[in-house]
Amino acid sequence: MATALTDKLSRLVKQISGQARITEANVADMLREVRMALLEADVALPVVRDFIARVKDKALGQEVISSLTPGQALVGIVQKELAATMGEGVSDINLAAQPPAVILMAGLQGAGKTTTTAKLAKHLITKRKKKVLTVSADVYRPAAIEQLKTVTAQAGAEWFPSDPSQKPVDIVLAALDYAKKHYVDVLLVDTAGRLAIDEALMQEIKALHAAVNPVETLFVVDAMLGQDAINTAKAFREALPLTGIVLTKTDGDSRGGAALSVRQVTGAPIKFAGTSEKLDGLEAFDAERHAGRILGMGDILALVEQVTANVDMEAAQKMAAKFKSGDGFDLNDFLAQIQQMKQMGGLASLMDKMPSQLASKAKDVDLNRAEKDMLKKQGIIHSMTPKERAKPDIIKATRKRRIAAGAGVQVQEVNRLLNEFGQMQDMMKKMRGGGLMKMMKKLGGMKGGLPGMGGGFPGMPR
Repeated sequence: MATALTDKLSRLVKQISGQARITEANVADMLREVRMALLEADVALPVVRDFIARVKDKALGQEVISSLTPGQALVGIVQKELAATMGEGVSDINLAAQPPAVILMAGLQGAGKTTTTAKLAKHLITKRKKKVLTVSADVYRPAAIEQLKTVTAQAGAEWFPSDPSQKPVDIVLAALDYAKKHYVDVLLVDTAGRLAIDEALMQEIKALHAAVNPVETLFVVDAMLGQDAINTAKAFREALPLTGIVLTKTDGDSRGGAALSVRQVTGAPIKFAGTSEKLDGLEAFDAERHAGRILGMGDILALVEQVTANVDMEAAQKMAAKFKSGDGFDLNDFLAQIQQMKQMGGLASLMDKMPSQLASKAKDVDLNRAEKDMLKKQGIIHSMTPKERAKPDIIKATRKRRIAAGAGVQVQEVNRLLNEFGQMQDMMKKMRGGGLMKMMKKLGGMKGGLPGMGGGFPGMPR
């Protein structure tokens, strides 16, 4: 998220973290750069002014000047104030009400309300163990009701039917009555949106709010909107008592202005961020961790959570044992590796949480192409018989042609996959029985060693 802002601020972090002395002059230079980066990211001007004033006040304070590492202390202040701008800590969803707890989803058309409703349903089912019912009060947009029905089923929640001929308030009251009779814990109400703010939209959502008295009124906003998000947020804040914000499309190449502005403009905490199009692509918003991401420090905790939540640890341990022994590794295992990567959210999702120094080393890699290449390999392996996967050596010309035709690729692609697999097998055999150390010593003793290794490996005996 906020790629341009992250690039600029992470470069700035590198510069100031190495400062041995902090003076009013270099603080002023740093703040000028930060101000420009924030304005270019579409952060609202009042928010920028307030942020800069807070950082300047603390940067010239005794805490930084007396620090042994003033540059790093200054970076800490910038991160802390970024987090404060977006709302400190994690603000969880409030379900402290007599069931069913009603959650009203508000926002403009195209912000992703319907998909977010299903994502939130899945989150409440998996993380909070709640029985969830969804209902659509959008009687204007074609297929809105059917869309909610489809994504609700995918999320594993229950859907309440509605019809475009009904009035929105009648729909929601009927759903609430059903939820009470069927012991539903949470009722999620997907409301209608418009392409722009208008009086009819605001009157309707006010009436819905009055009818069901929700415990949460969540404002769903597209993180890519920039200044428009701020104007929309103001209008909804004036019409409704907003209790929280959900930022959608944060995985896009957005400027990031919405995340930094919307909290201060509405006074409501950011509760969730949509991190992918998948239904499990919704994470609780942690301001401190998000500030670290924007400054290019990454979010290793989120990375660990993402991996542990989506990886079959037992299967991973078996795979590690095969790697260690070098025996029995076949194309089924190769396929399992690809599927594990997909379950973790793919390369782009993992790279987004890496510190910028690590991510920059892979910036020349075309992640979209790499993802497509992984899918192509998966298709090729799926076109093989169980015997071919277990014994790749039997795959000769005739079999290759059949596999290529089944996967919709050229025979050269099949050859490339088999070559990669063969190289991996060879490497694993060499690693067996201390072979890895022998390989490294041999490389370390080579004249000149490896590029960038200073003639060998650090700490390796020559």
